[in-house]
Amino acid sequence: MSVLKEFKEFAVKGNVVDMAVGIIIGAAFGKIVSSFVGDVIMPPIGVLLGGVDFSGLAFTVKAAAGGAPAVVISYGKFIQTLIDFTIIAFAIFMAVKVVNALKKAEEQAPKEPAAPAAPSREEVLLAEIRDLLKERK
Repeated sequence: MSVLKEFKEFAVKGNVVDMAVGIIIGAAFGKIVSSFVGDVIMPPIGVLLGGVDFSGLAFTVKAAAGGAPAVVISYGKFIQTLIDFTIIAFAIFMAVKVVNALKKAEEQAPKEPAAPAAPSREEVLLAEIRDLLKERK
């Protein structure tokens, strides 16, 4: 089997396509949450903490000298990222919880009993033979 054919079979499988869609949606969702946290959540928190802008919080390890830039530890951006992660994790938790509840409700729903299978051709023939034998007596 050629490598191209193997790759085509791999790429067309449902799981690969589903995974790609999930990754794309996840990336877009991450951007939405980052904007929500940075533009909606953090400004009021900054006001409550006395006008602190978290993204600007940093600790200078070494000041800029000559052409070399300053060495800075930007712990405000880290705090921002932690809040982003917490909100994303909570949103995913809620989505999984809803999906699990739907699956559980589907499993617990009463199911109609399956209709009995039609008798096979052999069984039909045997029944006809039985009926003919009964008529002879």
